[in-house]
Amino acid sequence: MKRIYNPTKSEWKKALKRPVQKTKDIEKIVKPIMRKVKRQGDKALIKFALEYDHVQVKNLLVSPEEVKQAKDKVSPELKEAIILAKNNIEKFHEAQIAPDLEMEIMPGVMCMRKSVAIQKVGLYVPGGTAPLFSTVLMLGIPANIAGCDEIVLCTPPDKEGNIHPAILFTADLIGIDKIVKAGGAQAIAAMTYGTESVPRVDKIFGPGNQYVTAAKQLAVKKGLAIDMPAGPSEVLVYADNSAIPAFVASDLLSQAEHGVDSQVILVASSEIVTDKVMKELEAQLELLPRKEIAKRALENSVTVIVGNEEKAIQLINDYAPEHLIICVNNEEEVVSRIINAGSVFIGNYTPESAGDYASGTNHTLPTYGYAKSYSGVSLDSFVKKITYQKITEEGIKNLGPTVEIMAGNELLEAHKNAVTIRLKYLEGK
Repeated sequence: MKRIYNPTKSEWKKALKRPVQKTKDIEKIVKPIMRKVKRQGDKALIKFALEYDHVQVKNLLVSPEEVKQAKDKVSPELKEAIILAKNNIEKFHEAQIAPDLEMEIMPGVMCMRKSVAIQKVGLYVPGGTAPLFSTVLMLGIPANIAGCDEIVLCTPPDKEGNIHPAILFTADLIGIDKIVKAGGAQAIAAMTYGTESVPRVDKIFGPGNQYVTAAKQLAVKKGLAIDMPAGPSEVLVYADNSAIPAFVASDLLSQAEHGVDSQVILVASSEIVTDKVMKELEAQLELLPRKEIAKRALENSVTVIVGNEEKAIQLINDYAPEHLIICVNNEEEVVSRIINAGSVFIGNYTPESAGDYASGTNHTLPTYGYAKSYSGVSLDSFVKKITYQKITEEGIKNLGPTVEIMAGNELLEAHKNAVTIRLKYLEGK
């Protein structure tokens, strides 16, 4: 990891530069894929599975028998862990249910708002170098709580044409029965346009590589909604002498092993803190099965030594990390001043991996600085808010003259007349 000492504000952007995403080049690859799926449907999905996943898929939809066989392959320990995580995630997301809002704004004028589930949602679950069965929980649970009518899950098959057993067990556990053996941009295209096996959805959720991200952004142009723009995963750890170096190193590496384009940032209060963390990081790195991936991610990563807390907080908010871990003496004060982050992990005993799996919060979060304007996935992501109003005879008499004046001054006479005609009718009663 590169070290940078006390950079000025003008140097932050360059110092914390994320891995470059060549959007135009990626779109040149993704657009033809999406066009082929639109034209050829299932045939294109089967062709791309052979081309990209190197597997001949006969049936795109996972059968009940495959689910049953997969459940038998998941160890009791993993089943128990998934069930505990499910319970925690359900508790936190059920607590997000908002009551309907209804109020009388002025005599005779009632305004209401309620949440209505998005009818058809598509969930993308990566299954390449790491089968993310945890993402099934993070997306499927709030979709169920929201009351979505149809939930479609797309995930790539392995070279034998199977879906990872833990993904199928988790999907079955939360009641998702439409599971498609398709990954990459072609899966996003299938949910965007619909095929013989894959229904067209209203909103697409889920993390993925740069091709999946590009496809999701293209889907928006076709009238679909997506959870958020998202790119490679990232973490920023802010640590001072109260941080336990081994813990900090483990958090940096847990993010680095995601992929070669992941980025990890350490903001340290001193060079002494940095030295201790780097010593631990080097020792732990050698023991990782995915150490080559982590090493390449660390090439994109940086340690910033900032002795001034005020400046450190400003730097963090400017970077807007997906995951933010705070291990400093006065954590409450620092946390209260964080305004740009996807999810915040507080203290030495709160690893990012807890939020990734089982604490209850959602791990589908904005990356690449989008935490400045986007929230992570929550129950709200699966609903839309509809407003209602009802005006009585008394209400139109009270409110009508105000609307007439405003509409008249905007030179919208039909708007004004829609009120005037009602007021005249009531005068004649």
